[in-house]
Amino acid sequence: MNYENYDPIFPDQPVVDQYLPIWASLSAFRSKPAFIWSEDGTTNVSNGSTLTYAQLNDSVQSISIQLLHSLQRGDIVIILCTPGLELVEIIFGCQRAGLLSVPIFPPDPSFSKQNHHHLLRALSQTKPKAAIAHHDYITKVQQYLSLPSKDKKLAQMLQNLKWVPTEDVKHKNADSSLDSMSYDGCKPDETYLIQYTSGATGIPKPVLVSAGSAAHNVRTARKAYDLHPNSVIVSWLPQYHDCGLMFLLLTIVSGATCVLTSPAAFVNRPRLWIELITQFKATCTPVPSFILPLVVKRGGVETGSSPINLWSLRNLIIINEPIYKASVEEFLHVFKPFGLNPSSISPSYGLAENCTFVSTAWRNDDNSGNSCFPVFPSHNKLLPIARLASEEEEEDMDIIVVNEHTHEPVDDGIEGEIWVSSPSNASGYLGHAFLTQDIFKGRLSNKVSRCFVRTGDKGIVKGEERFLFVTGRCAEVIKLPNGQDIHPHYIETAAYNSCPQFIRGGCLAAFDVSRMIVLVAEMQRSEKDNKILRNICERIRENVFENEKVDVGMVVLVKSGRVPKTTSGKIQRWAAKQYFLGGKMNALMELKFDNNGGFLRSSNGRGSYGEGEEGRAVIAEEKEEVVYSLSSAPWLARL
Repeated sequence: MNYENYDPIFPDQPVVDQYLPIWASLSAFRSKPAFIWSEDGTTNVSNGSTLTYAQLNDSVQSISIQLLHSLQRGDIVIILCTPGLELVEIIFGCQRAGLLSVPIFPPDPSFSKQNHHHLLRALSQTKPKAAIAHHDYITKVQQYLSLPSKDKKLAQMLQNLKWVPTEDVKHKNADSSLDSMSYDGCKPDETYLIQYTSGATGIPKPVLVSAGSAAHNVRTARKAYDLHPNSVIVSWLPQYHDCGLMFLLLTIVSGATCVLTSPAAFVNRPRLWIELITQFKATCTPVPSFILPLVVKRGGVETGSSPINLWSLRNLIIINEPIYKASVEEFLHVFKPFGLNPSSISPSYGLAENCTFVSTAWRNDDNSGNSCFPVFPSHNKLLPIARLASEEEEEDMDIIVVNEHTHEPVDDGIEGEIWVSSPSNASGYLGHAFLTQDIFKGRLSNKVSRCFVRTGDKGIVKGEERFLFVTGRCAEVIKLPNGQDIHPHYIETAAYNSCPQFIRGGCLAAFDVSRMIVLVAEMQRSEKDNKILRNICERIRENVFENEKVDVGMVVLVKSGRVPKTTSGKIQRWAAKQYFLGGKMNALMELKFDNNGGFLRSSNGRGSYGEGEEGRAVIAEEKEEVVYSLSSAPWLARL
């Protein structure tokens, strides 16, 4: 693939960090903002909330020098910094120091809210030598370690760490001069990052990402979205992994400016996202597909005091498949009067095993100012996430759809598993040799081919332009009594549409238990009237059957925050099933139906299904706890 260089004087760099000193040395970029931080949910930005390219480069160099005073090149460090510019500096500082970083959201240092399970997992699997955190956070950790009632396993791992305060590595004087010819940071073939999978279909796994793969990935994304030094990005996504982290790297390779805010600030006031796009004349912004209805509902289009103007936006990058056409059209209908160009819609696809970015259906030549919806076909209510290259085109991101059992390519129009082969492919899973061989070394049967990453996602290719649709996940397909398959998101969507005034959108989970389909749905409010609750259950069953011709065997209504989600907001159906079987749903109402639509059993908060033989078997089989998913991303609970 031929990448576009936005300054003909220098070629693309093999590692993202090596772009920084080059931009910082150019007079046009030295004082240009690389990152801007929006504090406290407002669009007011102080001088201390901006990092120019020169400031960032100097800070990164100073941090790398200080880190190497107490650590050695190749050491693993866990980064426990809250979202903000300091986290950006630390991430790049670790790369320049040649350290392998593990950024995760810092749990409450009292560790009393059952939100430390992911930290415990990361410490156990990655075995870091040091942890980087704010001085106040470290003090609270030390206070926890002095308590007699502490978790002994967690305490032992925390005590084994060398704690590095961010204040020490940021504010001590160091010679920040850098000879670009003697760069000693992470080399392209060296692992520089461990990022965890989302945990949507199983326990999160640590993915090994090399510096070269990451650089290739963001260069590919840069070309796909036509980003350049005049681009302005707005992002509120978590900065620790996947898309949120990718946009930090993407900003640097593009020489662009990125305006950041925290997920919590967005959830507290969704209109902030729209206001930041307006104020900074953003050209590009990513958003999970399930967030669009939330912004329509809570975006305060008519109530805010500041004007909205989205004319500058060229890429509204929609992530987190499946992407429903109806929700995108609704968003467009609401914001088109405020300047949103329909041609900016960029349905996209990514996964941690390919660093992040895989593809987008958006094309630069489509951006012709059309006032109508882009000419995207739809398949079973979904939008495409890629246009696959023809065999004549030389693309180094090879995407194919195969039969997941025979490993043979399927014809267009037939659903199969999506495989991806690319220099962006990650190296594997840390400590999971068998899984690495199975997932990262996929090969077509009876054919000599390169290795592919097996995504675990179902997809189908349609039309002359070979649009690719992500239809669901292989592990979550529900087999119906008539022998047909259905993806659970269709059941969940029909269920939500039955009672949108009572049920929380994006907070439903459908799964099967002994050939019975169970639907768990969060209520917007803790309704106590049994008659209303029973009516909601019945309407859910009726609407699912009417729209999908599927019989729901049991409906479980739960309080807000009880359906497990990943840190990026994806539903963890596997965890919801485990909670259901374990009787831990704390249901407001359970209603089990017979084959004729009548109900066989109802209960209030009993949640006792898992006491049976099957429940015990499944719980024994899946020993890993899933409590962390309910608390590891506190901003999600307020969605």
